[in-house]
Amino acid sequence: MTAAPVERLRALCLALPEVEERTSHGEPTWFAGSGRRARVFVTLSDHHHDDRLAFWCAAPGGAQERFVAEDPERYFRPPYVGHRGWLGVYLDGPAPDWRRIEGLVAQAHALVGPGG
Repeated sequence: MTAAPVERLRALCLALPEVEERTSHGEPTWFAGSGRRARVFVTLSDHHHDDRLAFWCAAPGGAQERFVAEDPERYFRPPYVGHRGWLGVYLDGPAPDWRRIEGLVAQAHALVGPGG
């Protein structure tokens, strides 16, 4: 696992209000909210059958389809949560667009976090 993209993703997630990082299913996962009301909005994916470094995030309706159609080398429908519209984003390969990733993380937080 490359530390730099993970640390950059971690920094984006932890910069948002009421965020806690915990390990879930063996991966760093970021929860929005507090206590039992906290909900996952981003999780790292570094072990799901393809040897790729990625993250999964909550996404608004239609975003998953739009992003995957636009760039299937960067975006994908993740297992387990893809049927709920979550978006998978590869962090390896060509340099990720960190401004876009920042927007996706903020949007995921807004969807499931406090007041979302």
